[in-house]
Amino acid sequence: MAAWPRNLWNNWSIQLVLVLLSLGLQLALFLFAGIRRRGAHRVLRFLLWLAYRLADYTATYALGHLSLKGAPREHPIVAFWAPFLLLHLGGPDNITAYSLEDNKLWKRHLLHAVLQVLAAVYVLYEHISARGALLRLAFILMFAVGAVKYGEKTWALMWGNLDSIRGSVKKQPPAMHRHFHPHDEVFKDGVLDEESLVRRAHSLFHICKRAIVDCPVIEDDSHGHDTTRMVARVKFCRLMETELSLMYDMLYTKAPVIHTWFGFTVRLISPLAIVGSLLLFKLIGKDGHRGVDVVITYALYGGALFMETTSLLNALGSSWTFAFLSTTRCRWLRYAALCNERWDRLRRLVAYLHHLVRVGGGSRYRSRRWSRTMGQYNMLHFCTRSDVGNGLFTRPLLSKFAKMVGLGLNEWWNMEHYSWTIEMPNHVKDYISRHMTKMYMEGGVNSLGMLRNRWGEEPLVREELFHGILKDSLGVEFQECIIIWHIGSDVFLAKRQRAKDEDASLDVEAIKVISNYMMFLLVEQPDMLPGLSQNRLYQRTCENLVKTRRSTTSRRQRMNLCAKPKNLFGLHDDPSSSSRVADREELAKILCDEYATKGFSHDAPRLPYVAKLAKHLLTMEEDGTVDSVKLVLDVWTDILVYASNKCSRKAHAEKLNSGGELTTILWLMAEHFYQLYLEGLIQKEKNNLPVEGTNQAGT
Repeated sequence: MAAWPRNLWNNWSIQLVLVLLSLGLQLALFLFAGIRRRGAHRVLRFLLWLAYRLADYTATYALGHLSLKGAPREHPIVAFWAPFLLLHLGGPDNITAYSLEDNKLWKRHLLHAVLQVLAAVYVLYEHISARGALLRLAFILMFAVGAVKYGEKTWALMWGNLDSIRGSVKKQPPAMHRHFHPHDEVFKDGVLDEESLVRRAHSLFHICKRAIVDCPVIEDDSHGHDTTRMVARVKFCRLMETELSLMYDMLYTKAPVIHTWFGFTVRLISPLAIVGSLLLFKLIGKDGHRGVDVVITYALYGGALFMETTSLLNALGSSWTFAFLSTTRCRWLRYAALCNERWDRLRRLVAYLHHLVRVGGGSRYRSRRWSRTMGQYNMLHFCTRSDVGNGLFTRPLLSKFAKMVGLGLNEWWNMEHYSWTIEMPNHVKDYISRHMTKMYMEGGVNSLGMLRNRWGEEPLVREELFHGILKDSLGVEFQECIIIWHIGSDVFLAKRQRAKDEDASLDVEAIKVISNYMMFLLVEQPDMLPGLSQNRLYQRTCENLVKTRRSTTSRRQRMNLCAKPKNLFGLHDDPSSSSRVADREELAKILCDEYATKGFSHDAPRLPYVAKLAKHLLTMEEDGTVDSVKLVLDVWTDILVYASNKCSRKAHAEKLNSGGELTTILWLMAEHFYQLYLEGLIQKEKNNLPVEGTNQAGT
């Protein structure tokens, strides 16, 4: 009796469950893989990663089990599921790689694909070849679709590898693709419309491709001011967001393969082949097959036809297709599709169908935009947390559980509970854009497009303040500078006499936003910052701050230790609550009073710098020497721009799979500013050249 359920599972149920699970995972990826383009919660990203990994493992195991164990005699149609598993291994068009590492392993994936195709061929030979011509032909049609789609995924992984992109941009001519359309010059309220913006992004995409692999972008000057003309009257940040979305397509989807002659041919033929195989299957007698097997087979056909038909419509209506048609050598096709606006009508139809099935509606362009959110993390906020005390209700239950379990859960909890996200304020975006424009147009970069000065140096040099504590506070390492200026800025703003009256001022808000954002990158995304990691310095500084607070805990804080039972169940610590703001300001004032007159100490190596920096900024403001708030904002903006410019290109590419970062937007903006700067130099040199024959006429 005990062997009966085991035998049932081995002979049939395993195939049933695995095939249905494989189909479900494919549909889940097909529908939800795009959520990470604009960023998603960590839990959702984890579920997507789990589905991505399980999809391959499930289909591989099911196909391997089928080729080794064969089809049970009472379920002969099970062998017919092999080509569908191949199709599942090919995956949906909107996700080929979850990370850059998947693209690097494309050769391993190629070997795996060859083995799985051979396994399907073996199933055909062993279990299908003797079961009738109709079933055999239906199997072959589905096998052809599955094998081609599987090979297509491997090809996409190869082209998504940064080494392949580097090789392709070196071979391609530097002349840019000009994907213009008659109505691309139509503006709404003085701004280019969304459709034309996407086309401009394709026209300038060569800059992004070359920049991501650190290949110099030097255009042929025969095109004059192409870049200058195409960025005119365009929302620059939105243009950068769209270009990075195109780079996401290239790295993590099948876009490089789909929008080729081969890709379009596959998408046109595969739905027809699936329909043909389905019709042949319907003609086969079902007397020898169980009803549940037939139903599952029809479900596999339905899932395959749905995904392939949708992929065809998506491909035809994609902006990548417009780029393909604009550069194809077939003039008749370009004329028929673009000049007669047939492609535009098709794209509008596809967009309408998308709108009908889109949950919650929304613009079809929204998915190509950055989420415009900035992570925030404040050291004083973290070090004045309630769970540093020993009160009964000071530590949330989840915090206690995370600390008890260990395994890195405590660090995860600290980041999840004490960090937060805000939408990027418009005045912060505008200030950063003006700062970058001025920096690049005034030649603040070298011949390779890299910043000439160290982080934070330019504003201090401009104000003739690059000496003393202001110079020393920039530190030896970049992340050391972030820690010193982050705490120093908070201390300065807390001690500033006019801070209470101007808390709502735009400059003060911008300082807090950028400072907290840079600290967020240091703690949670250190790979997005240049230089050596300073995790030990960060941990030691946190310990010093906690120790300082404990030694000077106020009477109000002691009274509140047991007055916060709501902390037991809180998932996030509200940084804007009046009590938490008061805690931070009190600690900031304590730091300034206690360390301003102290010298260097191994126990608290950076806190004296913090206190002296804040004290010096306060003194300069009181004397009227300089606008300290504006100076601090300029230094933080310079630090932010430096981080975006010096961050590794690989880190920028990797971050695209989880929504991207502000520093990535700024990095790409800098690449375009540099191109505009070069075009200006080229045009200036051309204007200074003597006209042919002038010298002869003057002699």
